Amino acid sequence: MLDALVRSELDTASASLSEIERLDARWRRHFGSRFLVQPALTRSLVSFQANKARAVYRWYKYKEAFSAGLVEHLLFKHHIAAGRLLDPFAGSGTALFAAGALGLDADGIELLPIGQQIVFTKQLLETEFTDEDYECLKRWTSSAVWQQAGKKITLPELRITRGAYPEPTRESIEMFLGAATQENERVQTVLRFALLCVLESVSYTRKDGQYLRWDYRSGRTWGKKQFDKGEMADFRMAVSQKLSEILADLEIILQQQSLFDIGRSQGKIQLLTGSCLDIMPALPDAAYDVIVTSPPYCNRYDYTRTYALELALLGVDEQQLVKLRQNMLSCTVENRAKDLLSINPLWKPALQSADEQALLQAILRYLEAQKARKLLT
Repeated sequence: MLDALVRSELDTASASLSEIERLDARWRRHFGSRFLVQPALTRSLVSFQANKARAVYRWYKYKEAFSAGLVEHLLFKHHIAAGRLLDPFAGSGTALFAAGALGLDADGIELLPIGQQIVFTKQLLETEFTDEDYECLKRWTSSAVWQQAGKKITLPELRITRGAYPEPTRESIEMFLGAATQENERVQTVLRFALLCVLESVSYTRKDGQYLRWDYRSGRTWGKKQFDKGEMADFRMAVSQKLSEILADLEIILQQQSLFDIGRSQGKIQLLTGSCLDIMPALPDAAYDVIVTSPPYCNRYDYTRTYALELALLGVDEQQLVKLRQNMLSCTVENRAKDLLSINPLWKPALQSADEQALLQAILRYLEAQKARKLLT
């Protein structure tokens, strides 16, 4: 009896897969002539890799970002030289700043506070920083101002970030935070941003996909296999180098603008903070000429974990972390079903199209059957 049941389930699964393969082959024949290979879209162009050596975009290592070069490539390819761009998952603002530099107005929506801080700081440096502010940053770069200030501010922590730094590094960060409060708000913002940029390098942690890995020296490792991060960056050297990098890039930009950008209009950049599920339904109809975005992964990555050090420094507490995590996970397609029409009734044609797509529905039926058999992990 048991063998017969197993055979029946195997036959059902095989039939389901056969249906999926048949529908897939049909759609490949139908759309085959429309598939184009784009040799120009290399991994280095599409991913954050291309930003690593690019002024301004390289300041913060936001691994989930795509490159400014990709945005430029797409806009040039499709002859988009004016209008308004939307990025509903703005991240560190790559699409916004790349489009703005080409003269387009750009709106972004971002929920994660670290992404918001990156965008706001870059905007501040572009529009509000004064010559006196630059001189102040140079002073911080050339000498460890925080070591002479004699003031400390306790480094905010979350449960997940406790013990993230060697004690001397933690003390230096608290002295840095204390000394920064003696500067004006514009300089404070940039100093805090520079600190955000180096937190991972001076800590026991490393971002690894959806996890925050801990070096064995932290005392927070589990299991037999220990993670060795290698030599950790010296705090004074790391933060001074980051400030130097910011100042050097700003000087390059000013020189380029004076030589090549005379008369070029800079697009207006606006960042809306919160969930795109709440903000997008309130946006005016037909307000955008182009949308460039990279939606959240379908695998429920918990960015509140990988960016925990940064979130703690930005003052996110445990309760806010839980709320932020839920809001971020609710944006992924793998989360529980949502009443999308209650969010925006105008989505009805798109939802109906998905419901009537035979291949998609066959795949969903197969996955539901596997889930019912407890064969999905």
